[in-house]
Amino acid sequence: MITRSRQRRKTSMPSKKHIISGWLRILFGLAVYSFGVHLTIAANIGLAPWDCLGMGIAKHTPLNYGSSMVLISVTAVLIQLVLRENIGFATILDALITGNLTQLLNDYSPYTENHCIGLGFVLMLFGFLFISLGMYLYMSAEQGCGPKDGLLIAIGKRMPKIPIGVVEILLWAVVTLIGWMLGGSVGIGTVISTFGAGAVMQMFFDVIGFEPRKLHHKNLIGN
Repeated sequence: MITRSRQRRKTSMPSKKHIISGWLRILFGLAVYSFGVHLTIAANIGLAPWDCLGMGIAKHTPLNYGSSMVLISVTAVLIQLVLRENIGFATILDALITGNLTQLLNDYSPYTENHCIGLGFVLMLFGFLFISLGMYLYMSAEQGCGPKDGLLIAIGKRMPKIPIGVVEILLWAVVTLIGWMLGGSVGIGTVISTFGAGAVMQMFFDVIGFEPRKLHHKNLIGN
């Protein structure tokens, strides 16, 4: 009996290879996500909602964009804790890495500032696609959502009959309004982001058959 129970525990515990592949998946997903955010900023036709909020905060504090996004992420994590959502390793890594990595990509961007609306539109759409791909990569590791995405999923769970893409549109509209009131840059790209990013994400997730609300994320303090 003892031997069988030990065997069951061994089979239920993830292998070292599985853990390492999961961590690599998370880090690669966060890098892809950050690159997508960078593209939406490089489009230069108006900031995406969370970026608008981050830039707005930076205007009123000593923080730069990257530090502002870390602050937003920490706040999103605290809200999820209040809502009793699981907080995993990916959540913490996202909070610490994504904003700063995006800032690094912005600082060392190899191309000149874009002034073409058509090119900006293309860059923003590709940005949405990379963001959606990054979300899928690190979410599917089931080690926790990113802070902002986790907030989206937490709200989405409480609105189960509404498609997750529509929930994102509603959330981003509120975030955009706050960012604009703080002085964040708003333009045609902001409108496209508010409504287009959620649509691109929904289509991408539908194509690959991915429903983030059905994932069972591991909690840092136990399942």
